[in-house]
Amino acid sequence: MKNFTLYISMFLMLGSCLDTAKESNEINLYSQRHYKVDEMQYAAFEKQTGIKVNVVKANADELIERLKNEGENSPADLFITVDAGKLQKASDLNLLQKISSPIINQNVDSALKDVNGYWIPITYRARIIVYSKDRVNADDLSTYANLTSEEWKNKVLVRSSSNAYNQALLSSIVANKGVDAASKWATNLVKNFARDPKGSDRDQVKAIAAGQGDLAIVNSYYIGLLLSSEKEEELKAGNSVGVFFPNQGENESGSHINVSGIGLTKNAPNKDNAIKLMEFLTSESAQNTYVNTSYEYPANPSVEPNEIVKKWGSFKKDNLDLNQLGVYRSKAIEIFDKSGWK
Repeated sequence: MKNFTLYISMFLMLGSCLDTAKESNEINLYSQRHYKVDEMQYAAFEKQTGIKVNVVKANADELIERLKNEGENSPADLFITVDAGKLQKASDLNLLQKISSPIINQNVDSALKDVNGYWIPITYRARIIVYSKDRVNADDLSTYANLTSEEWKNKVLVRSSSNAYNQALLSSIVANKGVDAASKWATNLVKNFARDPKGSDRDQVKAIAAGQGDLAIVNSYYIGLLLSSEKEEELKAGNSVGVFFPNQGENESGSHINVSGIGLTKNAPNKDNAIKLMEFLTSESAQNTYVNTSYEYPANPSVEPNEIVKKWGSFKKDNLDLNQLGVYRSKAIEIFDKSGWK
């Protein structure tokens, strides 16, 4: 009987070891990102480490709700979004744990990191103004606020207020300028819309090329994607516009930026593997893959942007704590609703 009990104990211990080994050879991601470059990165990581990467894709709020519902039983190791505001939300809900890695600290620009240590950036992008090269003089452009001036009446194109990129931009204006200034900006910008908001950032650029408006607020990497496209329509649209970084004056905050970033989940079952992937994605080799495939700006300061992006020149970035994009999100949505921005 004693031998039988010992055998059972050894069997259970072996099973536990096998489960641990199985766990240590995989990683589970909850990701909002939907880009081809991510598949390339995960394949390269799997080849380099032998660690299998499993990905669940959905929008950020759905993934956050899933993490909440799963609690301690969540299989997720990492939460990946295209908006620092959503990372702040996950952190505020106690869904993330602090990240500790000297390699990541060395790889990532400290100005882009979470001051509280719960998430890291992998790339960033600027919310820029693009304009018709044929119909707009770049010297007439200056700030986001300037887009509300009379000269741009019926000329501004932008996607809907439900879009996270626009919500982040308005959140930054609330944080930098206050609620009254942000409300006035949103209300007055609506008066200058060339059409009701619709479509993606790429669609705004295509609308400029089609003469439906003269200016658009878009994320910088979309222009890189258009200019590198093999589709004639997209290439034509990309070449029809110029790139302008707003808020560059001496007394201005700089152009609004946001990140694609990663948070380590509170109950990550494969924590060591999760940190390995974060270290890999912020390495110079992976960062070069990002900049040359998705045309985002690198989080690693040792890596240069793609040549297409470099041609636009350097710019002053808004140094706002990016967690504020989440802190002021509900206020930004409230302002949008009152402004009539559909």
